[in-house]
Amino acid sequence: MVTGELKNKVDGLWEIFWTGGLTNPLDVIEQMTYLMFIRDLDDSDNVHMKESIMLGLPYKSIFEENVTIGDRKVPGNQLKWSVFHDFPAQKMYANMQENVFPFIKNLHGDKESAYAKYMGDAIFKVPTPVMLDKIVTAMDEIYEKMEQLRSEDVRGDIYEYLLSKLATAGVNGQFRTPRHIIKMMVEMMDPKADDLICDPACGTSGFLVESSEYLRKKKKAEVLFNAKNKEHYMNKMFHGYDMDRTMLRIGAMNMMTHGVSNPNIEYRDSLSDQNEDKEKYSLILANPPFKGSLDYDIVSADLLKVCKTKKTELLFLTLFVRMLKTGGRCACIVPDGVLFGSSKAHKDIRKAIVEEQRLEAVISMPSGVFKPYAGVSTAILIFTKTGHGGTDKVWFYDMKADGLSLDDKRSEVKENDIPDIIARFKNLEAENDRKRTDQSFFVEKQEIVDNAYDLSINKYKEIEYIPVEYPPTSEIMANLRALEKEVQESMAELEKMLGDEMA
Repeated sequence: MVTGELKNKVDGLWEIFWTGGLTNPLDVIEQMTYLMFIRDLDDSDNVHMKESIMLGLPYKSIFEENVTIGDRKVPGNQLKWSVFHDFPAQKMYANMQENVFPFIKNLHGDKESAYAKYMGDAIFKVPTPVMLDKIVTAMDEIYEKMEQLRSEDVRGDIYEYLLSKLATAGVNGQFRTPRHIIKMMVEMMDPKADDLICDPACGTSGFLVESSEYLRKKKKAEVLFNAKNKEHYMNKMFHGYDMDRTMLRIGAMNMMTHGVSNPNIEYRDSLSDQNEDKEKYSLILANPPFKGSLDYDIVSADLLKVCKTKKTELLFLTLFVRMLKTGGRCACIVPDGVLFGSSKAHKDIRKAIVEEQRLEAVISMPSGVFKPYAGVSTAILIFTKTGHGGTDKVWFYDMKADGLSLDDKRSEVKENDIPDIIARFKNLEAENDRKRTDQSFFVEKQEIVDNAYDLSINKYKEIEYIPVEYPPTSEIMANLRALEKEVQESMAELEKMLGDEMA
């Protein structure tokens, strides 16, 4: 979480944009993202160069001696944040407009890449040299503070804090998944080097970024030191769809900053006939928007055949099943209503997952997880596509704390179930003897069937009531009289002492 001095610095940066005339929060976020991307390119290039030297591998810097921009040759070092941040304001501004921004817009050589497509209409909107100079100075101070904190999550926390300032956050379904929840889901699913990963409602590509980071950290040798796997990782592994071009632009930059050169991020309405993906992906990670009802006319007929509904949360579940290849896995966030809703559509999709696929886990999360955006109660569903069933028992976990307070402030607290969830999920055999009064337990498939495929944890959790025995009323009254007598005696003694002193 962003707190204290760092929060004040981020607020100060926001104020620079605001007072400089950029009052649309989304514009501010977008411009900040460009500048963070430019700075991160410098840092990332340095890291990759050091790694190549250590490993004895060839490396060509993106900031080579001369970089072609249009019909001009520009010294590569002038495009590096570490160089131009020392320029006078006027020179820095001209360099940003004429060199740096055109450079990042055309950074990806493949004109058909996601990055090229969504950066094509990017606009640099900082209006004056003085304002740019203030922004650069403020960002240097923020990054310096980040270095001092030495937390791998702090950059993401800053970004999440910036997104929380959007007035539209939580209304249109964007920016809704906290990073620690994303990390938990990714770690539970344990992406493989040959996975084909998709988020059909990707937003800023949080799930894709975290998956890429997980693979780089946990399976570095397997992913990056194998030519075939590395090519797959860079160009084919990650797929994301969204209907907001700004989000796609931010998502593409986010992926490139994290070392994925060519993510497959596309403008697409995942629920429409525009999305023809079937039996394609081996892993889906998603928190789709729950924005109510859609018209049947704009929903793919394939989805309506399985689940006749206008509710987006049910349609997305149907979509995930369709998009997964046999053996493919899914971890997705759903509103609680999906678990116990009594409509035919609700029951149909739950039945389809339990009977036709293999439902593995239901993790119930407290309502405060998505504050300050919304107070909706949610759960995580984890299942594997089989096409022929396979559900024998389902693991339930009652998450009560996620390491942050469940109010709008979301301050850090000691209580955190996430490490326990991950550890138990990775060792489910040890859960067989757990009781229904415990925080996690198994429920047999037949019991779920008998309860109309209800997946809410409260349907199966048992509450242990410990009787409290009180002494008889006569004994309580006797104790009260004894206490009263003791008080009276003490008062009398105090009055005597005061009387002696007065005398």
